[in-house]
Parts: sequence; structure tokens; C-alpha cells
Amino acid sequence: MAKGTTVVTGHAGAKITLTSPDEYKDEPEKDPVHIRVRDLHKSYGKHHVLKGMSFDIFRGKTNVLIGPSGSGKSVLMRQLIRLESPDSGEVLVNGVDYTKLRGRALDKKRKGMGMVFQMSALFDSMTVFDNVAFPLREHTKLSRKEIRDRVMDRLQSLGIGAAWNRSPAELSGGMQRRVAVARSLVLETEILIYDEPTTGLDPITTQTVDDLIREAESKYGVTSIVISHDMASVFRIADYVTFLYFGEIAATGPPKELLKELSGPMMEFVRASGVSVEIIEAARRGK
Repeated sequence: MAKGTTVVTGHAGAKITLTSPDEYKDEPEKDPVHIRVRDLHKSYGKHHVLKGMSFDIFRGKTNVLIGPSGSGKSVLMRQLIRLESPDSGEVLVNGVDYTKLRGRALDKKRKGMGMVFQMSALFDSMTVFDNVAFPLREHTKLSRKEIRDRVMDRLQSLGIGAAWNRSPAELSGGMQRRVAVARSLVLETEILIYDEPTTGLDPITTQTVDDLIREAESKYGVTSIVISHDMASVFRIADYVTFLYFGEIAATGPPKELLKELSGPMMEFVRASGVSVEIIEAARRGK
């Protein structure tokens, strides 16, 4: 076992390897693990949703969370961005436990996280430019020129600079997702969370959004966290997959490693998704 790693037992006896931040405590930006979730619990009344989750989210990679409805994906997302506080456990981002932060300290750290919502959540009454500029106007003291330059840089880098003065309603679903990503990146985000980014999209637009996720990662070095049910999309974009099964981690790791030992609930989930044998075999080969 490598230095600084531990192995825990997940759902149905699955062995999950976790890394320690100790080796990178003086230079956390060099730590290959960006977020460490450790023994996370969350209940609503008597309903125990998160049951001691522990897993790693890797820096500058596409980390995909999958699992059946009711497995806790949305609840976990709210803990990651601290819209809610867990009952117990840790969410270590660059070695800092976000569960312990409050007030301005939390607000400052949370600016490093961006969110791309399921249906983009753009303001219909604003132009594309104003949608992307909104976070800068609300959370910074940048001049009008600085805001204009940064907004146009993000729009142009994502291939939608020509749409700056159009309304969201005039754009395709894929272009709306690009605007949402530009808005999330405009505050120089380190971590970008996508909530079901391909829901409701046709296959061609879905492919476009998949390409966008990888594009944002390669151009800006962001750590991507994607919550998805679309298994074909998962196998196209994921560097790491974490499978949630009713509040627990059933498996986590690179897709090709997980698929080599596909069994139990994850096998049932993948088969039920209708993904073709060709896609699964390609993912097993790491393609």
C-alpha cells in the first residue's frame, strides 16, 4: 500500500482506498486529492440518508457520482457546497474542513466552487453577458472594464462570444449549458459541480455537453464533480466514478478498474441503464 493511504470497507465488503493529506499539508495545491469526504452522516428526522460516506475527489479530473434514485447524491452535493451542514464527518477541501467554517470564512472559501444546475438556471430577463457578469457585480469590486474583459474572455474561450448580447431563450440547450459554465468559471472557480448536466438533452447535444465538461477541465484546470444517471455519458467523460448505494459508497475508482470487477448493485445499475456492450468494453479498456 502506498504511503499515506488507508483501506476501508464499503457496501457489501467493497475495499475502498483513501489517501491522507499529511504528505501535502505544506503545499495542498500539489495534493492529487482535492476533496476528502470522511465518515459523512446526514439525517432528516429518522431518515438516515448519508451513512458514513468516505471517498476522494481528485484534482483537475472529472469525478462522476452515480447511483439509484434515493441514494443520497443530491444530499451529498448540498454538503459539498455547504448549503447544509452534515450531522458528523468531514469535507476536507485543500486540507481545510468546510464543515467547521461559518460566516465570512465559509463565503470566502465557497467562492472557489461553481455550480452548473440541471436546467442551467439562467436569468431569462438578462442577456448572456449580464448572466455571466452577475457574480462579478455581486461579489467583487472589479471595474466595468475588468468585468467586461473577464466575461468576454470566458465566453470566447467556450465558443459563445458571438452570443454575448442574446437572451438565453434564443440559445440551444447546449449553448445554454456553455453560458452556465462560463458564469460558474468567471469567479476563477477551482471546483465545478454539474447537477445532471445532460438531463432532457438529445444525444447530439448530450455529446456537446460532455465535450464541454472536458474542455472546461483542460482549459481551466478545474476539478469537475458530475452527478449523473446517464451511463453512456459517464463512461465517456469520467476519470473516476463513485457509486452511491442508499447512503453508502458501494465502489469508487477509475471506470476501467470498476468495470473489471463489476458485480452486485453496480452491475444491476449499469445493466439497467441500457448502455451498449461496446461502450462498456471500451471503458474497460480505458478508452
